[in-house]
Amino acid sequence: MSAHCQLTGAQPAFGKKISHSHRRTSRRFDPNIQHKRYWLPSEGRHVRLRLSARAIKAVDAIGIEAAVARIRARGERV
Repeated sequence: MSAHCQLTGAQPAFGKKISHSHRRTSRRFDPNIQHKRYWLPSEGRHVRLRLSARAIKAVDAIGIEAAVARIRARGERV
Protein backbone atom coordinates (compact mmCIF):
# COMPACT_ATOMS: atom_id res chain seq x y z
CA MET A 1 0.00 0.00 0.00
CA SER A 2 1.89 3.08 -1.17
CA ALA A 3 -0.51 5.80 0.01
CA HIS A 4 0.07 4.99 3.68
CA CYS A 5 1.69 7.11 6.40
CA GLN A 6 4.15 5.25 8.63
CA LEU A 7 3.61 7.54 11.65
CA THR A 8 -0.12 8.33 11.72
CA GLY A 9 -1.38 5.35 9.74
CA ALA A 10 -3.31 7.65 7.37
CA GLN A 11 -4.51 5.74 4.32
CA PRO A 12 -6.85 6.36 1.41
CA ALA A 13 -10.50 7.09 2.16
CA PHE A 14 -13.28 6.42 -0.32
CA GLY A 15 -16.30 8.49 -1.27
CA LYS A 16 -18.27 9.83 -4.19
CA LYS A 17 -17.47 12.42 -6.82
CA ILE A 18 -20.57 14.52 -7.56
CA SER A 19 -20.78 16.14 -10.99
CA HIS A 20 -22.65 19.29 -11.91
CA SER A 21 -25.61 17.14 -13.01
CA HIS A 22 -25.41 15.40 -9.61
CA ARG A 23 -24.32 12.01 -10.95
CA ARG A 24 -22.28 10.16 -8.36
CA THR A 25 -19.19 8.11 -9.17
CA SER A 26 -16.67 6.51 -6.83
CA ARG A 27 -13.43 8.29 -6.01
CA ARG A 28 -10.48 7.94 -3.67
CA PHE A 29 -9.12 10.55 -1.24
CA ASP A 30 -5.37 9.95 -0.90
CA PRO A 31 -3.34 11.40 2.00
CA ASN A 32 -0.54 13.80 1.07
CA ILE A 33 2.33 11.28 1.33
CA GLN A 34 5.91 12.54 1.09
CA HIS A 35 9.23 10.69 1.31
CA LYS A 36 11.40 12.37 3.93
CA ARG A 37 14.94 11.53 5.04
CA TYR A 38 15.94 12.16 8.66
CA TRP A 39 19.20 11.70 10.54
CA LEU A 40 18.72 9.29 13.46
CA PRO A 41 21.51 10.15 15.96
CA SER A 42 20.95 7.14 18.25
CA GLU A 43 21.70 4.72 15.39
CA GLY A 44 24.15 6.94 13.52
CA ARG A 45 22.32 6.63 10.20
CA HIS A 46 19.68 8.22 8.01
CA VAL A 47 16.16 6.82 7.84
CA ARG A 48 13.81 7.36 4.92
CA LEU A 49 10.15 7.56 5.95
CA ARG A 50 6.86 7.75 4.06
CA LEU A 51 4.97 10.46 5.96
CA SER A 52 1.85 12.53 5.42
CA ALA A 53 2.26 16.31 5.50
CA ARG A 54 0.57 16.32 8.92
CA ALA A 55 3.03 13.71 10.23
CA ILE A 56 6.03 15.77 9.04
CA LYS A 57 4.77 18.61 11.25
CA ALA A 58 4.34 16.13 14.12
CA VAL A 59 7.96 14.96 13.72
CA ASP A 60 9.09 18.59 13.88
CA ALA A 61 7.16 18.98 17.15
CA ILE A 62 8.01 15.69 18.94
CA GLY A 63 11.41 14.93 17.44
CA ILE A 64 12.65 12.11 15.22
CA GLU A 65 13.59 9.77 18.09
CA ALA A 66 10.05 9.83 19.55
CA ALA A 67 8.53 9.50 16.06
CA VAL A 68 10.65 6.42 15.25
CA ALA A 69 9.68 4.92 18.63
CA ARG A 70 5.98 5.41 17.75
CA ILE A 71 6.47 3.88 14.29
CA ARG A 72 8.19 0.84 15.81
CA ALA A 73 5.43 0.55 18.43
CA ARG A 74 2.93 0.27 15.56
CA GLY A 75 4.96 -2.70 14.32
CA GLU A 76 6.45 -1.07 11.24
CA ARG A 77 10.05 -1.49 10.18
CA VAL A 78 12.29 1.58 10.02
